[in-house]
Amino acid sequence: MDVRELRNCFGRFATGVTVVTWNGDDGERYGITVNSFTSVSLDPPLILVSIDRKAKACSALKGRPFIINILSKDQEELARQFAGRPQNGLDIEWEETEIGPKLKNTLATIECTSWKEYEAGDHILFLGKVCHSSYETGEGLIFYQGKFLQTSEV
Repeated sequence: MDVRELRNCFGRFATGVTVVTWNGDDGERYGITVNSFTSVSLDPPLILVSIDRKAKACSALKGRPFIINILSKDQEELARQFAGRPQNGLDIEWEETEIGPKLKNTLATIECTSWKEYEAGDHILFLGKVCHSSYETGEGLIFYQGKFLQTSEV
């Protein structure tokens, strides 16, 4: 199978854009842009994020509580920053919670404790048990065919 063609096929599915954040042992705040996020269960309340096992975040996130930050339409720079593309002059606004650091002014946040992790090919699936969630009204940032778009553009 041609991996590039499979990736192009997967790209036909529009996804929301999230940044998963957590505190490291060193007290620093960390994050990674993730578009492979889904709800799993309401009872118990579970979510899933899939992270490439080659990403530094993959080993750093193991067993840690984390927060899913669902980005609003105006937060493309944050998505790029946490995808490893530094944005000059970007001021990242944080807020600490009992679970860890969350980004300010996002469309929604989902605070999770680590529930289970599963190996799945070249990715690790992180399941989190939801402890707290909050959301605002507004439009979200989406990813489609390798490009960031706003929900109003679809």
